[in-house]
Amino acid sequence: MTDAVVLNVPVIRQLYHWDCGLACSRMVLKYLHPVSEEEFQEACWDLKLTESVWTIDLAYLMRQLDVKHCFCTQTLGVDKGFRNQSFYKKHFDTEEERVNELFLKAESKGVVVKKRSVTVQEIQAHLHQGHVAIVLVNAVMLVCELCSTPVKYCCFLPVGQKCFCRKPDYQGHFVVVCGFNRTTGSIFYNNPAYSDRVCCTSISNFEEARVSYGTDEDILFIYKES
Repeated sequence: MTDAVVLNVPVIRQLYHWDCGLACSRMVLKYLHPVSEEEFQEACWDLKLTESVWTIDLAYLMRQLDVKHCFCTQTLGVDKGFRNQSFYKKHFDTEEERVNELFLKAESKGVVVKKRSVTVQEIQAHLHQGHVAIVLVNAVMLVCELCSTPVKYCCFLPVGQKCFCRKPDYQGHFVVVCGFNRTTGSIFYNNPAYSDRVCCTSISNFEEARVSYGTDEDILFIYKES
């Protein structure tokens, strides 16, 4: 296997604080399977994607658009422990039932879900074949080595809006993993908080952010041949 891969995945910026997963979906679709904006919006509409988008929603979105995918997670459904996390609190009760139902119906709907952990080597092998992945990370922990200022989690607020929040323990955020360099021990990813760059972090930092409590180690593998 080659030592370095960086796939040319377009960077698309999220529009709101809640749609990072949809921005990541747009990036991977543009990379492998161009879908018109109308088609994308229609799929989101059909799936009733609102201001709370979970990884399972993105897996359904890929299925809706006929994209080959595999969603790996530690928890088939909602981890009840998240109820007390400020990030999940607001929507927890209404979302728990909806999300659990999506997991239950996944197989019958052709949505591929597996309960398992994924190693960084598996992610690299996936990228090596030209495929991409959407990964749920804890944005509080993920630090880009190329960005001059660390991303404050409140950068997910509309531009110009001042943030007076204290730093939370967990801020769920989706990124698109698009490359790696074994020699430097780096992982490259597109962060939908930006529209003009590819970010880079160490494998250890990426792993820490990816397996942080709150993520369920969610990763949505997307395959080129759909």
